[in-house]
Amino acid sequence: MSVGEFFKYGEKVPGYDVRVLNEREARAAAGILFIGAFIGLTNGVMLGSAKFSQYFVTFFMIDFIIRVIQPRYSPSLLLGRLFVRNQKPEYVGAVQKRFAWAIGAIIAIPMFWYLVIDFQPNPLKVLVCLVCMFLLFFESAFSICFGCKLYNLFSKEQSRYCPGGVCELNVKDDVQKFTKAQSIILIITIIASIYGTYAYFTKLPDKTIFTKKMKTLFMSKEERLKLEKEREKEALKKAEEEFDKDDDF
Repeated sequence: MSVGEFFKYGEKVPGYDVRVLNEREARAAAGILFIGAFIGLTNGVMLGSAKFSQYFVTFFMIDFIIRVIQPRYSPSLLLGRLFVRNQKPEYVGAVQKRFAWAIGAIIAIPMFWYLVIDFQPNPLKVLVCLVCMFLLFFESAFSICFGCKLYNLFSKEQSRYCPGGVCELNVKDDVQKFTKAQSIILIITIIASIYGTYAYFTKLPDKTIFTKKMKTLFMSKEERLKLEKEREKEALKKAEEEFDKDDDF
């Protein structure tokens, strides 16, 4: 392969007038990365260990830098290809995917610095991790690429060959529309989901390690200091009670 061919981004496929990528591979890779991010988050929250997250963020950063340069050699995309190699390809424009993956690389580089090189965990980094997981989940589950949508805002040329044909889709079929009954069920489901998530983190008692950790992570420095003082008082009180019991003997 010549140097010029190496830097040609995307694949030339007959019937497409722009270079394209296989969306099925991208979705599979997004699902694989989502699992890695989820394991890292749960390890950090439940076990108090960031070791897996450090390995994952390193892999994530390298993978996205490779995607921006030449996606043919991206480890996660190759893993995705392994799983979907027997499925018919769904081609999408390469240029908007490159833009989206460049955003991912820009997010990954500072995360690598603050989680691996200079370890400084704080609520902001947890929030960035959750945003990354949100983006990966939406691409994997719904084939929605938010970075690709941003591309249309910053580029004079609009995206071509978007996932699901959304760039070209102007009229929806009946199966894509909602009846009144379906709309009511949908609204109730969304409201219940939002309220349930809110209640889980704010109203339910701290009976699980997860809720305790999440509340602690999102506390301010002053709130954490106050919590530590309260814990010290409780520990001191228990020690005094144990001492009094020993005196009784």
